[in-house]
Amino acid sequence: MKNSLLLLAFLAFFSCNTQETDPEIARWEAQAEQVEIIRDDFGVPHIYGKTDADAVFGLLYAQCEDDFRRVERNYVWAIGRLAELEGEEAIYSDVRANLYMTEAEAKAAYEKAPDWLKTLCVAFADGINYYLHTHPEVTPQVITYYEPWMPMFFFEGSIGGDIERISTQRLKAFYEEDKALASWDAEKEMEMLREEPKGSNGIAIAPSLSESGNAMLLINPHTSFYFRPEVHVVSEEGLNAYGAVTWGQFFVYQGFNEKTGWIHTSTFVDFIDEFEEEILEEDGMLLYNYGGEKREIKTQEITLKYKDGEELKSKSFTLYRTHHGPITHKGDNGWVATKINWDPVNALIQSYTRTKLNNYAEFKEMMNIRTNSSNNTVFADAEGNIAYFHGNFIPKRNPEFDFSRPVDGSDPATDWQGLHTVDESILILNPENGWIQNCNSTPFTAAGPFSPKAENYPNYMAPDQENFRGIHAVKVLQNVQKLNLDSFLALAHDPYLPAFEYLIPELEQAFLTAGKGKENLKEAVDLLAAWDYRTGLNSVPMSLAHFYGENYQRRFRSMNRFINPSKASAPKPVEILEVLEETITKMDADFGTWKTPWGEVNRFQRLSGDIELKYDDNKPYVPVSYASGNWGALAAYGARTFEGTKRLYGYRGNSFVAVVEFGEKVRAKTILAGGQSSDPNSPHFFDQAQRYADTNFKEAAFYREDVEKRAEERYQPGKRK
Repeated sequence: MKNSLLLLAFLAFFSCNTQETDPEIARWEAQAEQVEIIRDDFGVPHIYGKTDADAVFGLLYAQCEDDFRRVERNYVWAIGRLAELEGEEAIYSDVRANLYMTEAEAKAAYEKAPDWLKTLCVAFADGINYYLHTHPEVTPQVITYYEPWMPMFFFEGSIGGDIERISTQRLKAFYEEDKALASWDAEKEMEMLREEPKGSNGIAIAPSLSESGNAMLLINPHTSFYFRPEVHVVSEEGLNAYGAVTWGQFFVYQGFNEKTGWIHTSTFVDFIDEFEEEILEEDGMLLYNYGGEKREIKTQEITLKYKDGEELKSKSFTLYRTHHGPITHKGDNGWVATKINWDPVNALIQSYTRTKLNNYAEFKEMMNIRTNSSNNTVFADAEGNIAYFHGNFIPKRNPEFDFSRPVDGSDPATDWQGLHTVDESILILNPENGWIQNCNSTPFTAAGPFSPKAENYPNYMAPDQENFRGIHAVKVLQNVQKLNLDSFLALAHDPYLPAFEYLIPELEQAFLTAGKGKENLKEAVDLLAAWDYRTGLNSVPMSLAHFYGENYQRRFRSMNRFINPSKASAPKPVEILEVLEETITKMDADFGTWKTPWGEVNRFQRLSGDIELKYDDNKPYVPVSYASGNWGALAAYGARTFEGTKRLYGYRGNSFVAVVEFGEKVRAKTILAGGQSSDPNSPHFFDQAQRYADTNFKEAAFYREDVEKRAEERYQPGKRK
């Protein structure tokens, strides 16, 4: 017995001693000593490191503290292992990831990266792994160890990035002989029409229109709530960036440093093309015709795992590629290869270096890397410059072909002919009107009368249409006077909803034309006719207009015709009144009366830190006056019903928002939807919700002395009390 106890003691000592001398753990601990994290009074992490790599290490560690599950899921999705978490229904998301880069290809890309970027990628992995090492109570669901090549899959930062434009439905149809397409139905299409628009608002104000004589910037991404946290990263190597970072990434995606600020808005630049390939089979080999030459289709076998109950099962696929790109689906004329931007090393270089620049000249030089494909960029700097870049990765094409449709891949003339330079793209710099706006809308109204002209650019460069947010932005900016941060905030949250300038007069006319015998609708029509089209907590017409607009869009799909060229015809007056009547009937059933104020209908609620949130009409909530971007709300608040609810709950729109003023010192006010932490027990889980609803933004603590004054916690990774 005595010998057994001695043996156990020796093994325990040996195990502990081995762990203590593990070179990787020792390396993590040494790097943690070079990092300080200060949490301010809203839980925002201010990460200080001696080197950029130290700051990256601390940034990833802090992100994991705030919401490890979102960090984890983003990488599970990006590297193509989502089916291991969500089951077989997600397997074509994993196929799609592997079509554009396998793990082996990601490792090869990492090895070709410059040494400084490799160092940051190592720090990324170390920061997450050290978090898991110091938090044994956290059990990873799929990835148990993070590696430096993983950021090669997740290099940009926008919602889903380019790859999500590749349809998993069509992929499934390709591999399962068209069975998947039958599952598409009209109800899914209707839900897409009702969805809150994805995208962002960006507004830059020149010194001539600011009270201080400094340039100003609105950073207003419209993402799903809790998609990005607010962070501040500082190093002794020149990094000092504040803003929003997509969970799991090591660069500030939308934000500012002391000298420059940037906001990305989703673009509709045509940067993805489909090539119909002429497939041949000879001697058991798959070939494709390219200019009369028979080329071999490259094939690759992969095996993917998927969760089935408590088991992991596997499924094998053959991937096919031509020089145009991977085969993604079948078209009318055979297999189709889809070509997108996929240059992970340069994309990461562009994403990171963007955060450390000092002025417009440096920023423009960075933009000429040309890998930020899915975004426009609105910019301002401390020298007083404001600028707009429409897209960034824009392939040159032969104008004889219509690239909005699949083109003949066998014709070499359809190949891309390099990339447009930034100067060849749509660029606005310091327009005379003193402002620039983009709300995922056409660049040809971005600077009012000083906007670029469509006839000067190829069609594929700016197929973007106008939208109601863009109309609203121009409306509030065209007569703007000297702005400060507070009046800029008020402008960005203007409650006017321009879509109803079109919908309500049309409804009034329909009632005059076809309202005989519809006296039950008169009160509602009169209420809407007297409305000023402004949203508010106590507004009954706002509630009625919202549901009427949703039902109108579901029925006619024609709201776009009001502001863009369209083949859609106007509905008949009797049809319009039918929609109003259906709306009133449904509101009476759901709320007891259609005369329900907006603040009772439109709610902000966060009951847990789950990625897929549940909502409850009987649980506490914050009433919100904001409205949908579909109606032209600049402060977009996408809300809808969820399972078991009659009321609307916010899920997308204003998420992280900042107004920034540059000068001798930078100053900013920010808000984050809900709060910084995903932990319901944290004081910073929902502490910004009422401020969010009240447009009561907090001052951003950018300089060290301000951070120190507001410090709630300070610690090194692994040593938080």
